[in-house]
Amino acid sequence: MIGVELSMEIRVLAEHGKGVREIARDVGVSRNTVRRYLRDAEASRYKERPARPAKIDPFKDYIRERLAAAAPDLIPAKVLFDEIRERGYGGGYTMVKVFVATLKPVPKPEPVVRFETTPGQQMQVDWATIRRGRDRLSVFVATLGWSRAAYVEFVTDERVETLIACHERAFLALGGVPREVLYDNVKTVVIDRDAYGPGRHRFHAGFLDFAGHCGFRPRLCRPYRAQTKGKVERFIRYVRSSFYVPFASRLAQDGIAVDAAAANAAVRRWLREVANARVHATTKAVPAERLAVERAMLQPIPAPYSGEIVRSDPRPAPVPIVGLQHPLSIYDELMLPGAVR
Repeated sequence: MIGVELSMEIRVLAEHGKGVREIARDVGVSRNTVRRYLRDAEASRYKERPARPAKIDPFKDYIRERLAAAAPDLIPAKVLFDEIRERGYGGGYTMVKVFVATLKPVPKPEPVVRFETTPGQQMQVDWATIRRGRDRLSVFVATLGWSRAAYVEFVTDERVETLIACHERAFLALGGVPREVLYDNVKTVVIDRDAYGPGRHRFHAGFLDFAGHCGFRPRLCRPYRAQTKGKVERFIRYVRSSFYVPFASRLAQDGIAVDAAAANAAVRRWLREVANARVHATTKAVPAERLAVERAMLQPIPAPYSGEIVRSDPRPAPVPIVGLQHPLSIYDELMLPGAVR
């Protein structure tokens, strides 16, 4: 058994992000001992004994004063260890490091600011990879910012031609074109961020021509801040958990692999009957009902895009992989409410 002091060190180090292996090395006990004391804060047999004075106790005020004088900057624990050792401290470095860690403010995660947009202003778009390799399967997801109405399409590649086709079908399904569409750093959308100065990006020529044809402005979310397009990010997680995993697992029980045609036949029904018909957790309204309002604020759908796609990749386009097709009645049956498999 170890004493209260060492038990406290273990808990403090854990609270500051240290792993079990690192804590065990710092305090000189086994990893199993560390795990046991992290599981049971009352594990110490000596918890009722009065704590003995620690060697660092006479130097705690000095350390506090040094850190207060340096704030908001920090003084490394190693520097403070050397300073108090010159003043007579006879303990180890770990004790100093643990005490200094208790005085540092635990950083709070940066709050996510939820940006709301006006009807017809913004749509958020992203890809999600479902399956890699020769039998690749990706999903295109688009969500209107105000109504939260969504469009989903499964595809076998993420080329710019596919991206444009998905946009056109999304605009048809949603009933119009928003004034701007928000993306992450998708190479089929942007070639080079800030190429011509801050906020002035080099967009993919073919995609930029398509955006001009449709009348929307492509925008990029902040680097390393994908949550700025959190509406579509959250919806992708919803698609995976509430549609794709249940659907794919049902087919797998019958020995059937999901292909794009099957997934699209089923997801259209899911969007109509589930995703766009539910009460949204944030807006407290039904996306399909809000879409009826937002649709009046969308721009008209243009004629089909017929411009020549300028590929940024000089390599020839890959040959599409044709998946095994199954009668759509199979998927309709599997998606029926209460179907048992």
